[in-house]
Order: sequence, then structure tokens, then C-alpha cells
Amino acid sequence: MKVKKTVFVFVFIMIAAAVVFTSMAKGKNSADNDQQIASASIFTVRTDEAQTRTLEAYLEVNANIISGHQVAVLPEANGRLVSMRVGLGSVVQRGALIAEVDPSRPGAQYSISAVYAPVSGTVISSPQSVGSTVSTGTVLVTIAVNNSIEIEAMIPEREVGQLRTGLKAEIRLEAFPGEIFSAALTQISPVVDPVSRTKKITMRFDRNDQRINSGMFARVKLNTRTYENVISIPQEALVEHRGKTIVYVLSENSEGESCVERREVVTGVNVDREVEIKSGLESGESVVVQGQQFLTDGAPVRVIGRRL
Repeated sequence: MKVKKTVFVFVFIMIAAAVVFTSMAKGKNSADNDQQIASASIFTVRTDEAQTRTLEAYLEVNANIISGHQVAVLPEANGRLVSMRVGLGSVVQRGALIAEVDPSRPGAQYSISAVYAPVSGTVISSPQSVGSTVSTGTVLVTIAVNNSIEIEAMIPEREVGQLRTGLKAEIRLEAFPGEIFSAALTQISPVVDPVSRTKKITMRFDRNDQRINSGMFARVKLNTRTYENVISIPQEALVEHRGKTIVYVLSENSEGESCVERREVVTGVNVDREVEIKSGLESGESVVVQGQQFLTDGAPVRVIGRRL
């Protein structure tokens, strides 16, 4: 009887110990789960800073390099072209000998008529060959004046309201990759082409460059308007929320931990994905640019760096 009582007490102690151990394990697991939940509620984000800067609005179009001043060279007498001293691409000076024409006819001998360059420039057309018959109306060569090289582009009708003479432009030429040439808008066509719905503009290089030739292809970046001293942020920081434009601004809660404040902003111009902020944000404040999809006002965050 005494043995049975001892066995009963031992079994009771083992069962009690098992209950206590299970309870402690459950408590530990519950604490671990609470810690995981708390950790999961902290959102990882990247930020960028609102800055005061100058934004340059611009248009980008294709263009052609042309000669703004071309001179057709004609002979002074009818006859046979007996010599041509220049060819396509030749650079000539004013007064240089271009060609010679023999005005002689059967039974009549005349002196050779010389043809001289009326201007300095580059020969861009030379349609006649030696031995051909020419008249005083025949174009022997066409000379493009070197200092009259221009850039000609067509601007879509929807953009013509931004045009005005004096606008600055950056010109890139396929012949010189990596180089940027400066130019200015000098002429705007008074009419819009009814077929292409475009308006022709003409620009002049700020300085002459003998490497630039008529006929080259160009890519033009025409600066249309300057917005000085505006607060701007990356476009990806903006979130649409119930019909309003908001951003999440980096802040701290009462415990000194990082969190975000949801704030409505009023936007302005957008240049290269940099958006002007007219109100709602101060220069120097940090806004969330990545990871804001699931944020709410006051949400705790961990900043892992600036935007990539």
C-alpha cells in the first residue's frame, strides 16, 4: 500500500512538471511571436531630400544643319567650260579662281572668261563637268558662306506657345559624340505647316566651328523656360490618396523612433521626373521615395539609404 502511494506521488510530480514546462514554452513562443509581429510592422524605406534648385524646362527635337547664306556662281559668258578649279567640299576665298569658260565660236576666237568666287565659303554643289556647254544662267557651283551655318528644326504645333527668339539650345551632332555645341533661337516661322502641323525654327551657333558642315544631322535640346529657386522632389515620392497628392515625410515619434508623417502637397512643373512642390513641404525635409506603397500616417520605418 505504501509502495502504491509512493508511485502515485511520483506520477503526480511528473505531470505537474510537464504542465509547468509546457506553459513556459508557450509563454516564450508567445513573446517571440509578439517580437516578430513588432519587427514586421517596421517598414523598410529609402528616402530623398527636398531641395531648392533651378529647373530648366526644354523640348528635344531632331534637326538639320543648313547654310543660311548660299551663293550660286554663274559665268559671265556663254561657251564651253574648259577648266574647273574647285570641287564639292572645296573651301574657297573670295576672289579665288573657280572656273574658266571659252566663249569662242566657229570662225571667231575670243579670250578665256575667268569665273571668280564672289564670297568666301565651302562649295556645296558642283553640278557641271569640264567640256559641257554653259550659259550666263548656268550655275557652275554653289558656295555656302562658312559663318552662316544654321540649325533648322520643326516644332509640333502643341509646343509653339513656348517659342521665342533668344532661347538657348544645346546641339549634339552624330559626327562628334559626347560634344555639346551651344546655340540660340534666331527665327520662328510665322505660319504652321497645315500638313505636318509643325512650325519651322532656325537657330545659330554661338561660335563658328569649321568642323560643322551643312547637311549634318543634329539633336536639339531647346530650353524653353527657367524656374528658379523652387522646392522639388523626385516624382516617385508622390502618392495619390483619395484624390489628393501626398508624400510621406520622415519624422520621429514620442519615443524618438523613426516614423513617417503623411502630408498633402501642391505640385507644379515636372522636369526630368523632378517635381516642383508649391506648398506642403520645406526644403531639407526627407521624403520616402521607395517603400511607401503600404505606409500609413505615423507608421514606424527603418531607412536603409537614399534612392537608387
